[in-house]
Amino acid sequence: MAKTLAQLRPVYVVGVGWHRYQELSETPYVQLGLTAVRQALADAGAKWTDIETSYVGTALLGMASGRPMLSHLGSNQSSIVHIENASASSSAAFRHACIEVASGISDVGLVVGVDKPARVDNALKQTGIQHLAADEIVPFTHFALLTDAYMGKYNATIEDVARVAVKNHGNGAKNPNAHRQKVRSLEDILKGRAVSGFLTTLQCCPVGEGAAAVVIASEEGIKRLGLDASRAVRVSASAAISETVYPPEVGFDAELTRRVSEMAMAQAGIKASQLDLIELHDAFAVEELQYIEAMGICKPGEAVRWLKEGAFDIGGKVAVSPSGGLIAMGHPIGPTGVGQIGEITMQLRREAGDRQHRGARIGLAHMVGLGAVGYAHVLQRD
Repeated sequence: MAKTLAQLRPVYVVGVGWHRYQELSETPYVQLGLTAVRQALADAGAKWTDIETSYVGTALLGMASGRPMLSHLGSNQSSIVHIENASASSSAAFRHACIEVASGISDVGLVVGVDKPARVDNALKQTGIQHLAADEIVPFTHFALLTDAYMGKYNATIEDVARVAVKNHGNGAKNPNAHRQKVRSLEDILKGRAVSGFLTTLQCCPVGEGAAAVVIASEEGIKRLGLDASRAVRVSASAAISETVYPPEVGFDAELTRRVSEMAMAQAGIKASQLDLIELHDAFAVEELQYIEAMGICKPGEAVRWLKEGAFDIGGKVAVSPSGGLIAMGHPIGPTGVGQIGEITMQLRREAGDRQHRGARIGLAHMVGLGAVGYAHVLQRD
């Protein structure tokens, strides 16, 4: 019978680092990535020569982009694996690095996500099949339609949906690594530039550039390197699935979320009600409402009421996207998933400063990639 991560030896996040997510600049991606890696190594108290395996998550940079980046750190003949999986690229990289350490192949690993906007040929255009619907309906139109559908089904208003963005912009204003660091009122959100349907720019994630990195280790690696075990955060579950054929009227992103979150929580032996914080794929405001309900945090149609009551605020029942989420933290694509892991690690260490969620012990990180793949990781403070 196949094993889960929870059935292998424990894996811990021992170091975290970022280069701030930001608008496209003249900064080379190598500098973006190295800033995050060096910060993560310093945070862990480890050296580059301690790293036994490296995973690089990127969606936009092309072939073997980690090699010229990591070579600046000096000689290290350990393996480098590059992973592209759309928005979930570094979530996938993190999962496979954890599997390698949990299996005993390596004791200490590095995961870095880095990206810069660039012209990328759409793979769908290279299939030889013309007029695919997915190539005609761009993401913001897809989510504008989902916003309309959610509002109609649950008698919600656009103001209700926009409150997700108000909360997340407020969280991002407390995060020095966030792309957007400005508190926004409901009026600000609603009066932003229209994108599609009721969606305005401030309800949509900015796709800029940046980097995030984590160092992971086994108990043996922590002991051998003399790392601070009191700051280590355990990865208690890792789950990944891909799309299937869904019944009519079933939203594929929400269904992916439901299934992969259930898998991760079952592995960790927890219930949705035990989660203290969640970092999720809120590329568009309505996604937070859909995914919170899909995860079982509240019943379908109840997320708006919980949001209004402050249940998803920092200090509320369960802090949702305390980093600012994709809407305010940003979505450089490659770094996004591993950046979520870093935020949860900071929260569970009680090191998140002004955005610290009181008493946080268990967190879940969630990403989807083009609706085709879903990832969920549970982190716990032992």
